Amino acid sequence: MSKSKSPAPAAKFTNLYQQGQLVEIEIADLTDTGEGVGRIGELVVFVPDTVTGDRAKVRLVQVKSGYAAGKLEELVEKSEHRIRPNCIVADKCGGCQWQHVDFQYQLAAKEERVRQALERIGGFSNLTVDRILTGTIDELPQFLGYRNKATYPVSKSATGQVQAGYYQKSSHKLVNLNQCPVQDARLNPLLKEIKEDIYWRDWPVYDEQKHTGEVRHLSLRIGRRTGEMLLTLIVRTGDLTGIGSQAADWLKRYPQLVGVCVNVNSAKTNAIFGSETSCIAGRSYIREIFGGLEFQLGADTFFQVNTEAAEALLGAIQEELNLQGSEILVDAYCGIGTFTLPLAKQVQTAIGLEVQAEAIAQAQLNAKLNNLTNVSFQVGKVEKLLPQLDVVPDIVLLDPPRKGCDRAVLETIKQIQPSRIVYVSCKPATLARDLKLLCDNGDYQVVRVQPADFFPQTSHVECAAFLVKG
Repeated sequence: MSKSKSPAPAAKFTNLYQQGQLVEIEIADLTDTGEGVGRIGELVVFVPDTVTGDRAKVRLVQVKSGYAAGKLEELVEKSEHRIRPNCIVADKCGGCQWQHVDFQYQLAAKEERVRQALERIGGFSNLTVDRILTGTIDELPQFLGYRNKATYPVSKSATGQVQAGYYQKSSHKLVNLNQCPVQDARLNPLLKEIKEDIYWRDWPVYDEQKHTGEVRHLSLRIGRRTGEMLLTLIVRTGDLTGIGSQAADWLKRYPQLVGVCVNVNSAKTNAIFGSETSCIAGRSYIREIFGGLEFQLGADTFFQVNTEAAEALLGAIQEELNLQGSEILVDAYCGIGTFTLPLAKQVQTAIGLEVQAEAIAQAQLNAKLNNLTNVSFQVGKVEKLLPQLDVVPDIVLLDPPRKGCDRAVLETIKQIQPSRIVYVSCKPATLARDLKLLCDNGDYQVVRVQPADFFPQTSHVECAAFLVKG
């Protein structure tokens, strides 16, 4: 008689625990995506809406070979880090993950996330991770009301009312909002009242299933320092009867509103903005003051949503570099020159590289606006442009998307050997991976890492890593 086999790994936990089962666990940590994580024996369970120290009854909604996903059913014992959310729909809205988490613990969790990524993925030990920077106003940290831009999907309720808000977590069911505690409070009246105007104008609201209707998204942008506002309707075809007179009325009603735009996105896609934007009334941009410079920002211009936190990180970069005015700086993935232009004031030459032609055009406009003549911009992929430069940079600033740098970019940097590198990252895991490659064979050494909280009430964290040639 043959011996019975042990359960296959894939069946190990599915035999012990079933979907729909109610279990009680203690939350021991927070994941990179903001979920609480605990264990039942060897089974790891991920539970949204929890925080370290919670003891909770959790309904298992998915059981896999090595982990399970759960839904919070009841708090048996509340964590000391748990607070009452500042948002009345925090339990439904998918815009924030951490409204229920004390802000100081949010900061500590983000710092720890950076340390763990550097150790586990990068293989670094004893690296200095500085205390996380926050955006401040009057020396007080801004953990609410910080967003300078918000773009809301639009839909209709069962009773025909126009709604705008964020989707529920892991769904396309809209949570209607009349105010949002993380966006600049000066935008709240527009969020509530523009919906009412769309309703009374009888503009058809977009149906993503049928690909019919017009109004898809409502986008609001504000200059934190100037107070100027821009309102943009993202529509399917642009056929909005009376949009001209309505736009004129909005400009009269809201003194800080400087422009009304319509962006046409006719594609059946999850992308928000289309390629065509028209200014209906006023002007197509707002003015913002950042790093002592004036920037013009259009409806779809990428600019960090937390002005104060981004400026705090810029200040940390300037302090660490201690620029003397003789340096050649290359800003790879420069966007509209958010960091390039303020740093250009302190160096001999600055060069920005960016794949998006629209962003480069905006950067050039803002350079001209600020009379900066020692800065130039090039359009193309960084991995192609960087090896073709006719100068050897003293400093390379990297600010890639979440996926990190292309391997060819890192290899080129190791070949041209700038004296210093500043690597700005929005994902600690890819930062750690890329730093490991840069520091292979002692080519570079990481001096320190500076986290910054660009997105309070979420699990996202920004970092700047400072490297010197080994």
